[in-house]
Amino acid sequence: MKLVRFRSPDGPRAGVLAADGIRELGDDFFAPAVPTGRVFDPTAVTFLAPLVPGKFIGIGRNYAEHAQEMGGPPPPWPDVFLKPPSSAIGPDEAIELPAASARVEIEGELGVVVGRRLRDATPAEAAAAIFGLTIVNDVTARDLQRSDRTWARAKGFDTFGPLGPCVAVGLDPRDLALESRINGQVRQRARTSQMLHPAADLLAYVSRVMTLLPGDVLATGTPAGVWPIVPGDVVEIEIEGIGILRNPVVTRPARSA
Repeated sequence: MKLVRFRSPDGPRAGVLAADGIRELGDDFFAPAVPTGRVFDPTAVTFLAPLVPGKFIGIGRNYAEHAQEMGGPPPPWPDVFLKPPSSAIGPDEAIELPAASARVEIEGELGVVVGRRLRDATPAEAAAAIFGLTIVNDVTARDLQRSDRTWARAKGFDTFGPLGPCVAVGLDPRDLALESRINGQVRQRARTSQMLHPAADLLAYVSRVMTLLPGDVLATGTPAGVWPIVPGDVVEIEIEGIGILRNPVVTRPARSA
């Protein structure tokens, strides 16, 4: 089952992608999901990010080859950081490149959506708490990541957290194909089975640091092949069973007077 959010005449709505269109469920997935009976044509609506994360949690260097391309071995434990929820955008929204950075790169990742409260969880409890899976592009200002003492600025610009196009429910996260493309050229190709720390282990680890709540999103790390983007590019991140997250790239607009 694929859950989406979209813009309707009544405002943002949630729904299920079905053969006959988008079957509306109401305002969001975490309220009681009661079909309204309305069906929307998916070609006639604007898709939104499938949710606005409560917490937007990232994991660094969770694929061995990516750790190597970053210049060192992977850490023995999950490397946890936070992205602001305000960085989230949906499919086909533009990634805006800020003047503060001379090198912004893509990072295609599997995103895990939390469905129930987790604190000090075991991996089995964490696996049972997965609501669904989505795609995250953990856009990163690589030069700022290397110059700053923390990653908040490098990871936190507005539009640096594309996610979507849906939340896939009932999909096993342990061995999915992932591919990232820029203008149709493949830059990243891996399987989630290559993660150093599987999704359930990551959730359990993070739950021992902070309580996880429904609607939190965990981006599970990127494989090797991160690549810079420039205005005019189109980025596509595809994960088996979820779909394609597509975003154009533009220069961040100057502040209006």
